[in-house]
Parts: sequence; C-alpha cells; structure tokens
Amino acid sequence: MRYSPEALLAFVEAAALGSFSAAARKLRKSQSTISTAISNLEADLGLALFDRQARQPVLTDVGRKVLGQVQEILAASERLEALSIRLADNVEPRLTIVFSDTYQPNHHDNLLKHFEQRYQDIELECMVAEDGDVLDLLQTGRAHLGMLAVQPEYPPDIAVARLPEQTEMGLFVAHHHPLAHIPVLSPSHLASNRQLYLNTFALSSSARHQGRVWSAPGYLMLLEMAEDGFGWAELPHWLVKKYGGGRLTELKIRGWPKLISVDAVWSKLTPPGPAGFWLLERLKENAADQAAALRD
Repeated sequence: MRYSPEALLAFVEAAALGSFSAAARKLRKSQSTISTAISNLEADLGLALFDRQARQPVLTDVGRKVLGQVQEILAASERLEALSIRLADNVEPRLTIVFSDTYQPNHHDNLLKHFEQRYQDIELECMVAEDGDVLDLLQTGRAHLGMLAVQPEYPPDIAVARLPEQTEMGLFVAHHHPLAHIPVLSPSHLASNRQLYLNTFALSSSARHQGRVWSAPGYLMLLEMAEDGFGWAELPHWLVKKYGGGRLTELKIRGWPKLISVDAVWSKLTPPGPAGFWLLERLKENAADQAAALRD
C-alpha cells in the first residue's frame, strides 16, 4: 500500500480526538511521531488535511472528504487481518469476554459447551460491565471481546458488529413504592421520585444525572436497590424475571417498555484471536436464529 497504515490510523485518531497529542496518547506514540506521520501522509497525498493555525488542528474541507476514504481503507484492512487470524488458526491461550446485562443469555450454556469442546485448553474469563466500561476494558487490553447496548458513537479504534436480537427494557419499582400505586403515571411523577440509574466508571462527570438520584455501575445492583424501595430504575426484562423474585412492579408510562439493540465490540488495535472470532460468529448466528424463532 502506498500510504503507511500507521499514518492512516494516526490521521483518523487525530481527527476523532481533535489533537495530535491526544492521538499520540491513545496510540502510545510520541506526539512528534504522530505529527510526522500525518505530515508524511499529507505530502504523499499532496493535500493539507489539517489547518494548523488554530490552537488545535482542525480538519480542512479536503481532510473531511479524505477521512471517509481512509476509514474505509482501514476497515478493509481490519477485515483482512481478521480473516488471516482465522485462517492461520494460531489460537490465543486466553480469552476475556465482557458481557452486558442488556444481552439476554438464553443460549450461553450451549454456546460455552461448544466453545469448551472446540478450545479445551484456552483459559476463558467472563466479566460483566456496561457501556463505557466495556469499551475501556477493550481499549486497555484487559478484555478481547465485549457486548453492550448500542452506543451513539464509538471510538475509531473499536470495531462493531450488530447482533440481530433486541432486549426489552422497562421501568421498575418495589411493590411497596408509592409509584407502584399511581394508576396513570406521567414524567412529572418520575421526576419527583428518586431515580436509580446506570453510572459506569467511564462515564464523564458532565453526563451524570442531577437531582434525586442514586447510581450503580451494573444493572443487578440497580435491581437490588429497586427491590429495597430506594427508587425507580430502568432494567432489562430478562434480568427482572430471573433475579427479581417477583418483588418488583413494572411502571406503565408512555414510551415504555423499550427495545434496545446490542452490539458486539472489540479493539482494532488488539483484536481477538481465532477463538474470539469463532465465538463472535457463533454469537451472531445464535442471535439470528433466536430472532427468527421469535418472529415465527
């Protein structure tokens, strides 16, 4: 390829993060290395991709057009690398998967049995996390594959595959909570009572809820807090059914329950090995089979 893959990645990260220094930290390179790589790419293309007159580099109009093409090139390169990993079959000795409670584990047992039969010598670690915490575990190399509720956007170094199934989410309170006894609920009723909300470790302070709120980093802890009557919480239906013990009431309010989609995610910089990609393909197949069965 005429253009250095490292330069293309540096360009995409700098564009996404808005600075060469942030891209350098993300890619664990020196700022001068990132700056030189992008300058070389501009020289190879004969185009100015960034306007450097401001305090932070800003994409030029030409840079914005080039960015889409570079993202397509990197995506094709990632697919080729994933294929080569699968074909080489150099199986990784350890695989860490991060599950979200928004993902319904209806077929986990059979899937893990098949995995165990195929990869008997792999050390498998399963973790539970949500949203930004899943991405953080992937980006730091702590985990290899994750599942989470669909996010509005993903960092450039995160690869995504949509799982066909969806999870139903509802609003729940303890049977003895005052909201459980109001026939017709409105948003004002919710606003005047304590909300129990998901607050991941990676959530920025600006995104935190205000007012009468309690929070926890996982849905299971939110469920327990709701059972104790501390407030209302948004929870996955399957989790309430399996662990709620019949102690929660679902609130009937306009717009709820909601269906949310789930993504499988992994790091482009440290992708899974053959076992991880095998598991990813099975997850996608099983999810599609389950969704088809529900439609039938």
